[in-house]
Amino acid sequence: MVNSGLTVSSGAYKIMRLLPGQVAQFRQINAIFAEAFGDADSYSSHPPGDAYLQSLLQKTHVIALEAFDGDAVVAGLVAHVLEKFEQERSEIYIYDLAVSEANRRKGLARALIAELKKIAQAIGAWVIYVQADKGDADLPARRLYESMGVREDVFHYDIAVK
Repeated sequence: MVNSGLTVSSGAYKIMRLLPGQVAQFRQINAIFAEAFGDADSYSSHPPGDAYLQSLLQKTHVIALEAFDGDAVVAGLVAHVLEKFEQERSEIYIYDLAVSEANRRKGLARALIAELKKIAQAIGAWVIYVQADKGDADLPARRLYESMGVREDVFHYDIAVK
């Protein structure tokens, strides 16, 4: 995967896929998520160790993308490749996607998804999917996803393991 530079809306941004060894950059994505989702407890209170993050970056089924404005990380996306069993194919699930408040409405989320689409095509994935909650106050995110794909009404259940 070659890291790409692109111009989005009103500025020049660089989007890159994180590679093994880029643990500090991975931590910066977590900071963007904590701010954007207003959830410092989940994203900051028990940060994973360097070895854990390094192990994630070494896995081909974990895709971490970030957008830079100069040296500053301003957006991030983390997705997982899921191998299917009913056919020889895979799909990609966008687990988290966020843009810092000061950089929203400039096309960065769309650019991150466009970069993910290139990766999906390269690995032969048949679809990318993302979840947005009905009660989600972030309506711009739902509008973005609807503009890029087909909405399906599904039920989502969290099943506790303990």
